[in-house]
Amino acid sequence: MIANLLSIAGSDPSGGAGVQADIKTFAALGCHGMAVVSALTAQNSRGVFAIHVPPAEFLAAQIDAVFDDIRVDAVKIGMLASAANARVVAQAMAARKPRFAVLDPVLAASGGAELGDGGLTGVIVGELLPLVDLVTPNAPEAARLTGFEPAFDIDGLRRQGLALLGMGARAVLMKGGHIAGGAAVDLLLDGVGETIFSTPRVATSNTHGTGCALSSAIAAHVAMGKTIADAVGAAKDFLVGAMRGGGGFQVGAGPGPLNHFWRLWPAR
Repeated sequence: MIANLLSIAGSDPSGGAGVQADIKTFAALGCHGMAVVSALTAQNSRGVFAIHVPPAEFLAAQIDAVFDDIRVDAVKIGMLASAANARVVAQAMAARKPRFAVLDPVLAASGGAELGDGGLTGVIVGELLPLVDLVTPNAPEAARLTGFEPAFDIDGLRRQGLALLGMGARAVLMKGGHIAGGAAVDLLLDGVGETIFSTPRVATSNTHGTGCALSSAIAAHVAMGKTIADAVGAAKDFLVGAMRGGGGFQVGAGPGPLNHFWRLWPAR
């Protein structure tokens, strides 16, 4: 049986991140992808230039349309853009109780542009965080959620991850891509123990949408029967290959997209 996966996230018209990246990831891993759009962005490889946030009632209608008709095996939540949208998603998670939900807390673009209103972080922490099975912040996002200074080493990642568990998260994958070092080290904490994932850094400028692809790949692998820890390991392997495969693209003047279909397309 093919798993049905739902992305609730913003749209990236350049195809590198957001629901476009999520759908590509789901498809590349053999799943049926669905998308509920929380925000429309005007962006490309060089940055985000404008954001339009549809009414929260319309976001709720999109979510209801999917769940009322289709079996949803896992949910990936990305950019929500407003406190009202985050509250709608929290209410949907409480009512629909999907088997697995992962939250990639997108609060700012890699170029620094804010991707949410002033109340967004509070609603994520107070209402949405306890309702998802895994949250996948990078160091700057974790700092925003916890109020700590950004982590600069594995111990800092651990402190922030434990703080998020204390704030109600069920499990946390602290992403270490922003931490200096020869390897990309991520830390999975679930309140019982921890698992460290280390992969070599990929020398590439094709990094647009890495967080979207990782969280979506985790959701896909959990929907197909893996444990969270095994899903994270498989998702990391997928991401490394997608980053390496992105070198064959010539898309934009800034950081390019990943090749989500690197296992399916011949090398070029």
